[in-house]
Amino acid sequence: MEREPFGDNPQSLTAFSILAHNTRRESRRAVVGNVGVVEEEAKELLGGRAEEEELEMVGQGGNDVEGRSPSERKVHCDDDLAVRMPETAHEISNDSWFQVGFVLTTGINSAYVLGYSGAVMVPLGWIGGVIGLVLATLISLYANALVAKLHEYGGKRHIRYRDLAGFIYGRRAYSLTWSLQYANLFMINVGYIILAGNALKAVYVLFRDDHEMKLPYFIIIAGIACGLFAIAIPHLSALRIWLAFSTIFSLVYIVVGFALALKDGMKAPPRDYSIPGTKVSRIFTTIGAAANLVFSFNTGMLPEIQATVRPPVVGNMMKALYFQFSVGVVPMYAIIFAGYWAYGSNTSTYLLNNVNGPIWLKAVANFSAFLQTIIALHIFASPMYEYLDTKYRIKGSALAIRNLSFRILVRGGYLAITTFVSALLPFLGDFMSLTGAVSTFPLTFILANHMYLVAKKNKLSSLQKSWHWLNVFFFSCLSLAALVAAIRLIIVDSKTYHVFADL
Repeated sequence: MEREPFGDNPQSLTAFSILAHNTRRESRRAVVGNVGVVEEEAKELLGGRAEEEELEMVGQGGNDVEGRSPSERKVHCDDDLAVRMPETAHEISNDSWFQVGFVLTTGINSAYVLGYSGAVMVPLGWIGGVIGLVLATLISLYANALVAKLHEYGGKRHIRYRDLAGFIYGRRAYSLTWSLQYANLFMINVGYIILAGNALKAVYVLFRDDHEMKLPYFIIIAGIACGLFAIAIPHLSALRIWLAFSTIFSLVYIVVGFALALKDGMKAPPRDYSIPGTKVSRIFTTIGAAANLVFSFNTGMLPEIQATVRPPVVGNMMKALYFQFSVGVVPMYAIIFAGYWAYGSNTSTYLLNNVNGPIWLKAVANFSAFLQTIIALHIFASPMYEYLDTKYRIKGSALAIRNLSFRILVRGGYLAITTFVSALLPFLGDFMSLTGAVSTFPLTFILANHMYLVAKKNKLSSLQKSWHWLNVFFFSCLSLAALVAAIRLIIVDSKTYHVFADL
């Protein structure tokens, strides 16, 4: 905080005030044990004016920290580990656990569920698919609970994933976590725009199958729609009523898809449920399906979502997680199993392409998938929006000219890049596998277990520590294997399909 030490009239400063001023300035330095917070407020008489200054410090190893802006927190004050965490420009602590539970449920019941019958069940079969889904549900709940319980670690709220990693490990982990999270959310958003484009194309084909409109055109339309929604909704908490619409849209395409698949399955001859491919290809597709399982249940942005919940933040977040992994997974399980049961190994990675029924009903289901995807994408793009809004101090009225112009330019630009990548490589199943391998495994399982191990090491038994180390090792190996499998799938599909393919 800058100030003029002598006010407007230097002669007005008495010897007494000079002595008081110097004494207070010296009192600003303090040392707190390993990780602590020192807050000191000083009122200074300067030319008859009173000014208040707040100093927040986090010290480690006896190092001093000079005064920082109250909007920043500094962690690990060693120069090579210093991490400054700005306050957010978005709203926090406003939402009930029930609303947060719906945000999480919106993520797992997004239009991606229409692809899991083909992307998960076909490569794994009935036994592997059912066991894999149940295990993925339980393991994902456990891993997310670990992260949720660290939200107030060290006496502070960590409203971003990278803030939590930076607080525990330091600068390098802060930057690495942000890079992984950005890659994770960017690829998820690429997948959403591909999904939205597929849904629009499916509606078009129902009425005019003339091949004049290609998939990349529909992807561009979807990108524009997502951009308009991003400009209109300033932050995650502002979704509110849109979460209700999202739930309605999800129920429409899930119920229609389930009912039509059930009807087709009852009329169809015996299906082939064997796992397709050669022995070598089955290994890669099985690993890729495991990455898809991880992708299906996890957001990679749990602290950002938890930041919106009202206190007590840990208790309320646990309620939201229990809601997500109990009530929230029922529609998902229903559509996945019904789709695979009805069509077997011929199940498409977009289930509504398989079902037979009235054209108007299929059109409604596909358009609902398109609309829900727009809302879901906004959830997964919100950490990037929050970062940019905070960096450039976008606060106040959402309709202010500066704020509105910023959203048009910056969010529009971000979604333009996302849309371009989506149209360039519209291989949805491959993107799910790659996202799971590159970022979802590390963020949700590897980092969550290791952070909990470091944070709670003095409170864990030897058996508990061994358990967390086992998780870190196992999911590290699985992440590496999934990465190789995903890259192979993309290379194979790139040879089969050209860029900007009309799939």
